[in-house]
Amino acid sequence: MDLASTFSIITPASPEIFLVISALTLLMAGLFMSTNSLKIISYSTIIILLLTAILVIQSENTLAFQGLFISDNFARFIKIIIILGAVFSILISFEHLKRSENNLFEYPLLILFTTLGMMLMTSANDLILLYMSVELQSIALYVIATIQRNTLKSTEAGLKYFVLGALSSGILLYGCSIIYGFTGTTSFNGIATFLSTNRSTSPGLIIGLIFLISGLAFKVSIAPFHMWTPDVYEGVPTPVTALFALAPKVAALALFLRVMIDPFRDLLISWQPIIAFLSIVSVLIGGLAAIMQTNIKRLMAYSSIAHMGYSLIGLASGNETGVTSVLMYLTTYTFTIIGTFSGILCMRRNDSPVENISDLTGLSDTHPIMALALMIFMLSMSGIPPLAGFFGKWFIFMSAIDADLYLLAAIGILSTVISAFYYLRIIKIMYFEEAIEPLDAIIDKKSQLALCGSAMIIVFFFLFIKPIHNTAMSSSIIGI
Repeated sequence: MDLASTFSIITPASPEIFLVISALTLLMAGLFMSTNSLKIISYSTIIILLLTAILVIQSENTLAFQGLFISDNFARFIKIIIILGAVFSILISFEHLKRSENNLFEYPLLILFTTLGMMLMTSANDLILLYMSVELQSIALYVIATIQRNTLKSTEAGLKYFVLGALSSGILLYGCSIIYGFTGTTSFNGIATFLSTNRSTSPGLIIGLIFLISGLAFKVSIAPFHMWTPDVYEGVPTPVTALFALAPKVAALALFLRVMIDPFRDLLISWQPIIAFLSIVSVLIGGLAAIMQTNIKRLMAYSSIAHMGYSLIGLASGNETGVTSVLMYLTTYTFTIIGTFSGILCMRRNDSPVENISDLTGLSDTHPIMALALMIFMLSMSGIPPLAGFFGKWFIFMSAIDADLYLLAAIGILSTVISAFYYLRIIKIMYFEEAIEPLDAIIDKKSQLALCGSAMIIVFFFLFIKPIHNTAMSSSIIGI
């Protein structure tokens, strides 16, 4: 094989190849740096991610590595969201890492490696690459979860995530092996061809698909596979919580969409009730459990479970309209999560982080800009128009109605009403209760910038909704 043909084979994966070479180079450089390694590595990581985004945008629709890897509009859309989430995760964690006793230059590098895994998940076109990419992402996240080694809560959270993550990986791999056993192939295209030519579906294949769905549901933290989420969100440092709440969920949900819509589209009648059930359980458990929370990070954990449940409503539709609605929902979810966790990171009292909802009392008097931004995010997550969250939910519910899933849409709307209670409660605490002790002045300028920037995007999202929706529509056709 000559050099030109080799280059043509690896070109579709050039963003991932560039990312892994850069990550390994920075890892070696960090080991030999004596001072300022955290600052240099962090900013270098952000530059690498931005360059990777440019390579993603310039990539073309094609298959690579004998069909294992696929580059299409859907993958590019999701990869841009993942990279955006990774960049902001590094930015808002900078002040926290500087306060740490250890020089944790490995943290941004671990984000690079987990981003690599998430990008490969998005482009997986084979069960083998699916599993390998999920594990690459998970291994880096296991380390990130326990990055604060001298904290008992962080260590406990990381251990819980590791044990349950290993269990879910076993379930996922078992499902993949059963599917291979009944179809004779691991390729998504091969599975689709098998299902289109064999109208009688084996019960064993359905069982394999159930195991596959269960493994992916854990990665997305869909109820009843959500048990790790509240403890991990509360136990790990807040910048790590922000990372867990955003990029890995987007990547896992993208993989969920690709697996269900591409190779298993012909089994829609079999897996649609399962997805609908998971969606209903998630929105109800997430919404009802969040009402009782006093820790804002645990509240956001249950809130994220509900949000992923809403996303599954679009997946349950089983068509391009549903995929478009999920892409729109993930876009609005991204900016809301970035802004909310930027606000949480800004909350400090006596130079110590505060996480209880009661600590927000009287915030409008002491920090009016932060209170206004947090109110915008809470209203957006409640689905109040004309904020971005309203449009995300609108497209999700309309996709369910178009697919004649009226009960699913009705339960989703009911859950939105329930969730408004705990979102509006936060606004009430900020604006209608007196502060007992004011929070410290905000010194984290990067988090403050992310807070205000995200709030502006949420407010003026309706001005850009048409081009974003058109891009989501062009990206909703999975495959090439």
